[in-house]
Amino acid sequence: IGLMWGTLSEVGQRMVENTGAALNIMDVGWPSAAAIAFGTQVGLWVIPIAILVNIILLLVRVTKTLNIDLWNYWHFAFVGSMVAIASGSLTWGLVAAAIAAALALFLGDWTARAVQHFYTLPGISIPHLTTAPGVPFAIVTNWIVEKIPGVRDVKADPETIQKRFGVFGDPIILGLIIGLVLGLLAFYNLGDAWQTLVKTLQTGMNLAAVMLLLPRMVQILMEGLIPVSEAARDFMHKRATGREIYIGLDSAILIGHESAISTALLLVPTAILLSLILPGNQVLLFADLAVIPFVVALFAPLMKGNIFRMWIAGVLELMLGFWMATNMAPLFTGAAADAGFEFPEGALQITSIGDGFLWPPFIFARLSEFSPFFLFVLLALLAVVWFFYLKSPDKWEELAGAPP
Repeated sequence: IGLMWGTLSEVGQRMVENTGAALNIMDVGWPSAAAIAFGTQVGLWVIPIAILVNIILLLVRVTKTLNIDLWNYWHFAFVGSMVAIASGSLTWGLVAAAIAAALALFLGDWTARAVQHFYTLPGISIPHLTTAPGVPFAIVTNWIVEKIPGVRDVKADPETIQKRFGVFGDPIILGLIIGLVLGLLAFYNLGDAWQTLVKTLQTGMNLAAVMLLLPRMVQILMEGLIPVSEAARDFMHKRATGREIYIGLDSAILIGHESAISTALLLVPTAILLSLILPGNQVLLFADLAVIPFVVALFAPLMKGNIFRMWIAGVLELMLGFWMATNMAPLFTGAAADAGFEFPEGALQITSIGDGFLWPPFIFARLSEFSPFFLFVLLALLAVVWFFYLKSPDKWEELAGAPP
């Protein structure tokens, strides 16, 4: 992930500089959102609150997920912090964090069977609020694509690509080709042909290495996590006889799949182009381009790894994300300043793809600005949706990509 992050950040910065874009909101990366999350009073309370919500929902048999991904509780704290600032009330911020924790559990349950089947991860769910909120975009995109003759017939999963193009469809060669194209777009104007060639080749080799190494590293990571998850599941089974319990983990265990990495690499230049042509957008992309694999990872089960469909869904989510981030930038910037986040030189307003582009923080914060009592409307909505999910979980899970 570090190799991918460093490569894509440099490429993204160069591509943005090449466009000469004059946008006034800088993407400074997810650490700014994490600083907001843990730099407020909501962050002090989020871990006990989220654990309490999880335990209660397990005890009343509403959720099957035991969310042991404590680090990513910061997403709940971010939502709560934004609400606390928007409403001027810590209490409402804590309520929002609790609702966000419940939302993550619902999304984790809903997508669990799809994740387990497609990624071969038994007993795992992904209650990660960078990844799970993208599922509605995938469902809508899939529905639209299925209505379009010709487009619905495009097969672009890694296996089909490799069969059709032979060695050129190999994930490593795909990474090399995409990397060379991105390198040329980023470094063509260095003024020194040799330096351009070196930087382009370096980008290609780095991304080819990512396509080789990341799946293998994730596999090693899972070999280490499986005994932990099994122990946690056994612990719960002894106390919840006969119940199926999922272990909630970070979506980092998903992004090693070739379809997720390939889609993300294709979305990097697409995202930069979108930032230039979308009317009303003021976000200058930079630091968080390497978050895109996390954003698209849960598209894969529903779309059977079809990179073309995943790319379309990613475009739709990014388009909406640019507008939400532009709208939320003043609030985001003020919250980051209050949390003591150090701004890059020349940055007047900031945001990040991680959380700044996502719909849960936007909806929670904007509704609470009108009245924090709207949080109860959101809670009631979640309860209704969850009720219908529990009535026919198989149909809902098939909608998210689980096998019949």
